[in-house]
Amino acid sequence: MKRAFRFHNGKRGSALAIRVTPRASRDEIAEILSDGTIRVRLTAPPVEGKANRALIKFLSKVLGVAPSRLEIVAGENGRDKLVSIVDMDVETAQEKIWAYFRGSGGA
Repeated sequence: MKRAFRFHNGKRGSALAIRVTPRASRDEIAEILSDGTIRVRLTAPPVEGKANRALIKFLSKVLGVAPSRLEIVAGENGRDKLVSIVDMDVETAQEKIWAYFRGSGGA
């Protein structure tokens, strides 16, 4: 007989699919694609983790959370990344992203 297991780590949160364009003229949310992926332009180059650090710093500003609550959980070496946000539900994250995007001249 198989036992039912329930996995959890005590943390709640959400995740964002991000596509990064490094070496841009400014840090910005450029577009929100139809599949929900967020295109982010960053001034940082994609070397020695600089673009990843810049992405975390930028997203912490956009979402109003400490950088320690954000983590790149997939795609660390590529343009397409998955970023987790600890203690923020999906709806709140979406609202903050859209508010920033609209406020910066997007959409």
